[in-house]
Amino acid sequence: MSDFVAPWWLRNPHAQTVWGRIARPRRMVETRRESVTTPDGDELLLDHVGPAVGPAVEPARPAALDGQASASSSAQSPHFILMHGLEGSSNSVYMQGVLSIIARAGHSATAINFRSCARHPRSVFRELPNRRPRFYHSGETGDFDFIVRRLDRPLLAFGASLGGNVLLKWLGENPEQTWVKCAATISTPYDLGAGAAYLEKGAGPFYVARFLSSLKKKVQRMKSEFPDAPVDLDAALRAKTFRAFDDAATAPLHGFRDAEDYYTSSSSIHFLGRIRVPTLCVNAVDDPFLPPPVLERAKSVASPSVELVTTERGGHVGFVEGTPWRATYWAEELVVRWLLRCGS
Repeated sequence: MSDFVAPWWLRNPHAQTVWGRIARPRRMVETRRESVTTPDGDELLLDHVGPAVGPAVEPARPAALDGQASASSSAQSPHFILMHGLEGSSNSVYMQGVLSIIARAGHSATAINFRSCARHPRSVFRELPNRRPRFYHSGETGDFDFIVRRLDRPLLAFGASLGGNVLLKWLGENPEQTWVKCAATISTPYDLGAGAAYLEKGAGPFYVARFLSSLKKKVQRMKSEFPDAPVDLDAALRAKTFRAFDDAATAPLHGFRDAEDYYTSSSSIHFLGRIRVPTLCVNAVDDPFLPPPVLERAKSVASPSVELVTTERGGHVGFVEGTPWRATYWAEELVVRWLLRCGS
C-alpha cells in the first residue's frame, strides 16, 4: 500500500502540503447540518452525507453506555465518522475529498466540526461564538466519544492530522469499545512536543504563523466573552511558536499545567500500544510538521492492530498524484478503500 510516487511537478513537501488547499474546491459534496448540544452546554456542528443516519437525532440509548453497540444498531451497515485537523472544518479540502469518495460509493458519513471550527462554507473566517470558555485540542477525546455514543451504530472512523491524533488517543483509551470497527488516519503528528519543536525550524514558522493567526483571534474573542477565562491574553497574542501559545492559552484553558504537560498527556504515541481495532496510519517521511524519527518510534510502540504506512514523499495531508489539470489524492482514496474492505 506504500506505492505512492509524487509526480515530477510536485515533489517538494511544501508544494504537496499546500497544493490541494489552493487548487481544490471546498464544496465537493452536499451536507446536512445538525447542531448538537454537548453535555457541558456547548455546541457541536455535525455535517452528514448520504442516507439519514437515524440515531444521530436522538440521545444514545442506555444500553450503549457500557461501550457496546446496541442490538438494533449492530445490524446496520457501517457509517463513516470523520475528524479534521487544526483550524480545519468539514469544508477543508481533504475532508471534502474523503466525503466525496464516501458519497460516490453510496455510503453515509458524519463529519465532526470541533468546537469553534464550524466555518461558513464560503468563508474560512466566519466562525460561531463560544458558549463555554474552552476550545478543542489534540488530546480532546470527550466530544468524539459523545458523538460516537450518540450515533450508536457500527462506525468506520477517519482522522486527519490533529483529528488523527484525537482518534488514535480515543482508541487507546477505549480498547474494549465496539462501535468503531476500523479506523484510519492521515498525517497524524503522534508526538506533539516533537512536532512543535520541529515547526520552530526551517519553513515551520510559516505554517505556525498561519495557524496562530486564527487561533489568536479566537482567544481574543473568547476572553472578551468570558473575562475570567484562565488565559494569559498578552502572552498568547505575542506567541510566535505553538509552545508559547499553548503555554499561554491551550494548557490553562483545558486544565494542563503547561504546554509540556499538554503535549505529554495528549500525544497519541503513548496510546498506540493499546489499540485493538484494525487501524491504518498513513504518513509521509517528508511531512514538514513532524520529524522523521517519530515515525520509527510510532512503529516500534504500536500494537499489532495498527499498520503504519510511510511514503518517502507526500507532505502533510497532501499525497497528490496525477497532473496539474487532473490531480488525484492517493491517501484519501486509500483510506476509504481500506476502511470499506476492513468493515465489510
